[in-house]
Amino acid sequence: MAKRLMKKEKIPLSPGQKVAKILFIILAVVAVLVVAFIITFKLLAQPPKIAEETPPPAESGGNTLQSPDPEESAQQAMQRKDYTYTFLLCASDQASGNVDTMIVATYDTVNQTIAMVSIPRDTLIEGVSSKGKHFYKLCNMYPYNGIDALKEEVRNIVGFPIDFYVKVNTQGFVRLVDAVGGVNFNVPVHMSYDDPTQDLHIHFEPGMQYLTGTDALKVVRCRKNSDGPGVYPHNIYDAYPDADIGRTKTQRELIMTVLKKAISQPLNLPTYYDIFMENVETDLSVTDLAFFADKGLSFDFDNVTATSLPGDGTVKYKGVDWCYELYPGKVLEIVNTSGLNPYTTDITADMLDITQSGTVTQPD
Repeated sequence: MAKRLMKKEKIPLSPGQKVAKILFIILAVVAVLVVAFIITFKLLAQPPKIAEETPPPAESGGNTLQSPDPEESAQQAMQRKDYTYTFLLCASDQASGNVDTMIVATYDTVNQTIAMVSIPRDTLIEGVSSKGKHFYKLCNMYPYNGIDALKEEVRNIVGFPIDFYVKVNTQGFVRLVDAVGGVNFNVPVHMSYDDPTQDLHIHFEPGMQYLTGTDALKVVRCRKNSDGPGVYPHNIYDAYPDADIGRTKTQRELIMTVLKKAISQPLNLPTYYDIFMENVETDLSVTDLAFFADKGLSFDFDNVTATSLPGDGTVKYKGVDWCYELYPGKVLEIVNTSGLNPYTTDITADMLDITQSGTVTQPD
C-alpha cells in the first residue's frame, strides 16, 4: 500500500518572532548597503593631485631679462615627500563669523603619520580687506577676504603651501559627536561662563566625564569664565592659565578623541559622509575624500604629534590689544622637527613671513 504523503503543517510565527524576522531582514539590507558603500568608496579612492606651485614672475626693467635670485631658485627646487598632504582645519565662531579654530595638519600617507599644530586665533598679521580696512588678527582674515586669503596667510606663517582646507560648522561637529555615541573626555579646567546675549551657558568641572555633541561644543568654545568677583565685565577672566594656548590643546585632544571613536565604528561611514557633505566646506573632491577615508580607517592615532605655535599673547599693535605675536625661530623649529614640513629638506627662515611688532623679546 502506497504511503500517503503528508503535507507538513506550517506553524505560524508569534508576534515577537515576526518582529525579529523583520529586524533581521532590515539589518541584512543595511549591512549590504554599508558594504556596498565602502566598496564604492574604495574604488573611487585616488591619490589627490597637488596643484603645482607657480613662482612669482621675476621683475625686470624694460626688456632686460634677470636671473632668478639664488634663494628663490632653491625654494622652487624643493621636493615634496611622496603622498604627503597638508591641510588647514578650521571652524567659525558662532557669534562673530571669525575663524575660531585653526589647525595645520600634515598627513604622510606612506608612513601613516600626522603632525598637527594649532595657530592661535589672535595671531598678529598685517591684514587689509578688499575695501581697504586694516586688521591685525588672523581670525579676521576669513570674514574679510575669504578662505583662499586665509590659506595664503597661513602659508606665510608656516613656510609651505596648504593643499586643502576643511572648514566645519558647529552643527557638523555636534552631529559627529552624537553619531559616535558621545565621548568620554577629561575636561582640563574649571569652566563657568554665561552669556545671555548668545544664550550660551558653559558649566563643567575638571575631570573625566561623558560629553554629548552639545557638551563637546561648549568645551571647545570655552575661553573665558564669568564667575569672578565683581560685575560684568570685571568678572571675566581666562579659563586657562596659558589663555588661548590651553584652549587650542583642549580642542586638538577632543577632536582626536572623537576621530578615534569614529574610526572604530567603520559601519557608520555612510553617516559620517552625510554629516561631512552637509556641514563641511572644503576643496577636497569626492575621490580625494575616498582616498583619505581609505587610508584613515587603518590609521594608528599613536602616530600623531600635536602642539601649538609659541608666542606672546599680550602684544598691543597699532591700537589693537591682545595680539599674539609668534616667535619665528621657534615656529621654524617646530615646522622642521614635528613632522609638519612636507618637503624632503628643511624649510629655511627666509621662507617664513611672520609679522613682528618690534616690541617683543625673542626667546633664545
